Amino acid sequence: MAKKILIVDDNKDILDIVHETLSYENFEVLATSENHGIIEKVTGFNPDLIIIDYRLGNINGGEICQQIKQLPGFENLPVIIFSAYVNKPEDLFDYGCNAVIDKPFDLTELIDKVNNLVN
Repeated sequence: MAKKILIVDDNKDILDIVHETLSYENFEVLATSENHGIIEKVTGFNPDLIIIDYRLGNINGGEICQQIKQLPGFENLPVIIFSAYVNKPEDLFDYGCNAVIDKPFDLTELIDKVNNLVN
């Protein structure tokens, strides 16, 4: 059975390329640009990994990561945060994420980090 990945990014171009890349790598992918209802998407889709953009309108991906990690049964769910706006990406680990990818990013780096976290 394919591993499931939820992608949340308000940049449609990034969303499309990450969705296409991970689908090609045989993951089941749910991609959304909506920053509301994410908790419901997580509990409904039950992903093996979440990739979330740091900047999502009125909330940041780090705060959403914290909310997800507080859900019963999702404490150990791997989360990758994308960011183009943080001067010190290591600070993002304070939110509880498992990896950080700086934008712009290399697709090989993305695939490697995803595979390391879900396998």
